[in-house]
Amino acid sequence: MLKNVNKSAGVALSMALMASVFAGCSGSNNGEAGASSEPAKASPSASQSSSAAASSSAAASAVPAGIDTSKKVHLQFYMLGNAPKDLPKVEAEINKMAQEDLNATVTFNFTTWTDWDQKYKLLLSTGQDVDLIFTADWTQYQQYAKKGAFQPLDDLLPTAAPALNDFVPKDMWNAVKINGKIYTVPATYQEYVTNGFVWREDLRKKYNLPTPVDIPTFEAYMDGIKKNEPTLQPLAIGSDVRGSLNDTYLDVFRKKVGALPYGMFASYDKPAEMTSYWGSPEQLEDLKRFKSWADKGYFSKNELNEKATNQEKLVNGTAAAMLGDNPTRFNQTNGNMKSLHPDWELGYTPFAVATGYATPVHPIHNGFAIPASSKNAERALAFYEKMVLDKRYNLLTQYGFEGTNYTVDGGYYKMVGDANTNGFPREGMQGWAWRNPEFMLFEPSYDGVKAIFDQLDKVQKPDIYTGFAEDYTEYQAERSALEQVEKQYLFPLLAGQVKDVEGGVKTFMDKAKKAGLDKIQESYKKQWLAYLSESGIQ
Repeated sequence: MLKNVNKSAGVALSMALMASVFAGCSGSNNGEAGASSEPAKASPSASQSSSAAASSSAAASAVPAGIDTSKKVHLQFYMLGNAPKDLPKVEAEINKMAQEDLNATVTFNFTTWTDWDQKYKLLLSTGQDVDLIFTADWTQYQQYAKKGAFQPLDDLLPTAAPALNDFVPKDMWNAVKINGKIYTVPATYQEYVTNGFVWREDLRKKYNLPTPVDIPTFEAYMDGIKKNEPTLQPLAIGSDVRGSLNDTYLDVFRKKVGALPYGMFASYDKPAEMTSYWGSPEQLEDLKRFKSWADKGYFSKNELNEKATNQEKLVNGTAAAMLGDNPTRFNQTNGNMKSLHPDWELGYTPFAVATGYATPVHPIHNGFAIPASSKNAERALAFYEKMVLDKRYNLLTQYGFEGTNYTVDGGYYKMVGDANTNGFPREGMQGWAWRNPEFMLFEPSYDGVKAIFDQLDKVQKPDIYTGFAEDYTEYQAERSALEQVEKQYLFPLLAGQVKDVEGGVKTFMDKAKKAGLDKIQESYKKQWLAYLSESGIQ
């Protein structure tokens, strides 16, 4: 039987975290991912490059001696999400440099956020012309690597990208290995991507609503918004109800270990006690809560068909809260919102206030791999080295054109225009994986993010989930069938669209079992327990 989390974290932790959060959410913040109160300490700006940054650029300036660039190649680079409006201009400038440096050109492709997972799967399973592709734990890097979707980089790195090979710490290379091989280049920027409640703080103050620190206070906030702002949607969920609602809720309310699939559940405190959440009394209880939220109008009845992101809904003023987001993206959303509505303000409470712990990002979380179908592996890796270590490539693809898309003011990043008029906002290409801490530009509002990180450091515990690499060979067919069952029968339950919740759960479980749920869960649990044993995790 699952246990509810203790909703009251230690008083000292709560006070420290809350104090830091509201300091970071003050009205003076107006940025995306920004800088600490000591800019030089946080990261050098474009105008005050450190000697380390200079050495990085120098290291990547020459063509690696181990590759042949006599033949011109064109690279296909794939990112998730939506492309910024000024991408063609950035791409054209990058191609001028890449042509001269590597005798190569590139097309930056984007999947959009609509059905990106299906598009991602097609890119890797149909042998399409792809030379570089984003990887993460949430894009199933471990599983794809085990299936041979990516080329091993161990032998390529020393010859095609020697400077990059040296730049990434050895422990990070080791952390991303699957079956002893490196299949992705991990990001070196250290951060927390753990979740926290996000809400319109100006409205909370205006109507004297509770500060969300756990599920009951979050519900009270949504109820207050519904009563006082009846035309405003209290909660943004979007079409990914499994990720943005169910998984996030389990994260804070039941202390679930990572993004365990197939309805499996294990708590962080007792990871070896894996059970089935699907079909349990706890799932029924949670689904009834989601149904009550839908019935009260906390989120739209059309949420499964929503195309706008949750962050966009907060920015444009059509929603008042998100159940969860990470500190950096919260700060980015706050900056975009305030660029359009200076009087509006977002609030943030890390889930650590309720759970008592936070896990730092694992190196697998952001990376780039070379698909097995690529015919230009060496040039692709050499180009990616430029993206990470050559300051010209890095700044251009992270921030756009200085003077047109951004300026540097007192060592800080400053957006030109606002979120609607700027053609390339900060990290507009979702370039999380090639962030270089030596080059990163921050806005002053990053003071709040840094304060959150500092407090999370005090309660950090290791990420015990992301290193696990599932092998679904023996249940691949059942897995595909179950995926369709989830979308047809579970997603409507999560979205509160099924009147008879108990009957809906019974139907879903019947269909899931026919699809092979028992076989999947039994195999997954066996692999999980073996992983815990091999890793020495109790």
